[in-house]
Amino acid sequence: MSKSDPLNRRAFLRNVPISAFAGAALAAEAGNAEAGGSGKYDFDTPYSRIGTDSIKWDRQIRIYGKEHIAVGMGIADMDFRAAPCITKALTERIQHENWGYLDTPRSFIDAIVNWNKRRYGITVNPDLLLLNTGVHPGIIAALRTFSPPGSKVLMMTPIYDGFYGDISFCGCTPEEIPMKVVNGRYSMDFEALEHRINHDTNTLILCNPHNPTGNCWSREDMTTLGEICTRRRVVVLADEIHCDFVTNGNKYTPYCTLDNKEIVRNSITFKAASKSFSLAAMKCAWLFSENPDYIARVRANNRQDFSTLGMIANRAALTEGQEWLDELLPYIDANHAFVDSFIRERMPLVKTVKPQGTYLSWLDVSRLEEKIGAKEMAVEANKKAVAPGKPVTPEMIVERWLVENAKVQVNPGSAYGLGGAGHMRMNIATSRKTLELALTNMASAMAKL
Repeated sequence: MSKSDPLNRRAFLRNVPISAFAGAALAAEAGNAEAGGSGKYDFDTPYSRIGTDSIKWDRQIRIYGKEHIAVGMGIADMDFRAAPCITKALTERIQHENWGYLDTPRSFIDAIVNWNKRRYGITVNPDLLLLNTGVHPGIIAALRTFSPPGSKVLMMTPIYDGFYGDISFCGCTPEEIPMKVVNGRYSMDFEALEHRINHDTNTLILCNPHNPTGNCWSREDMTTLGEICTRRRVVVLADEIHCDFVTNGNKYTPYCTLDNKEIVRNSITFKAASKSFSLAAMKCAWLFSENPDYIARVRANNRQDFSTLGMIANRAALTEGQEWLDELLPYIDANHAFVDSFIRERMPLVKTVKPQGTYLSWLDVSRLEEKIGAKEMAVEANKKAVAPGKPVTPEMIVERWLVENAKVQVNPGSAYGLGGAGHMRMNIATSRKTLELALTNMASAMAKL
């Protein structure tokens, strides 16, 4: 690897400020700071993705300039090397130099069914399983099936911003139901849900574990939600793509394992290996239900169009990747603990609560917004806008402030709908050294205020 190679990790490390490696005491307090560094797989060595057209890194450099981006902490994919079984499978396949039409092998369907049974105790009927290129196309197919243009789609907010694009694409309108918040913990507002359902609400998108708040919804909460939706004839679309990432002491409960089978039959589950194994670029996902009528209707709007390499990578992950994932999860959990400890000790202007799931941190930056006058700056920016467009929010101001003062990019909470104000979403699925660099830069910038 040449010195000019943008993926040269040694060059990356040479450019990391020495402050990034301080704070060993904090790491020890967070628990198992060496997790991933001493096991079979190395998660602790920073792995540069710059120069690979990465949204998380290269797009931010393109937007803000290389001099303003030391760490990309935004979009939800991971910075680690892929599981070796994936690279091996892809390498073997590309030795065959022909890329004709793909016939989906039964071994791929079996891999999905067996993974869900082994990992989550879910019995997936292969005849009620549909394949596609991602959770977004799957949700769009379901919305086109159940929610006519002009109708409303229910969501507990703040929620993953990508759902808004899916809803808009289908000509529907998001019906936002802000969650209740107590001491940083979010909970469903069932009274508001019941009140917001009317003749033109046919679907609800459930995110479990929830992006961005990190909730792993309990069996009791989902049963209550399911009873309301089933009684009011609202189909539940359960996006469970983050299901593998659950922090210590918490549990992921698949919606399709609820005790009330009428509730389960009124739902469709959407999954992929793209979060668990960072395979978003491979464009492969699946959806399933225990309701044959639902699957038959969605099938008419679903297009299976993934690539050969996507299938190869996903099959390898699901059949051979469990050991890699099982070693990664404690590392991610320790990263969460590190973030929680670091922020409590070094960032008085920020608050966070360790999430129950996902590899995302949901940061309360309302005090930082006030300190830098973000609300006032947003008002002025909107006054100066020369053309109608997306209004500037205080959270966008914070995003820009962190880029300019800490060289760290995180996602503005306002993108996640009602309830996202005063917050930022940060992806912690990266090496401990990279994570510490980001937090140290952020803390140093805030200390100067």
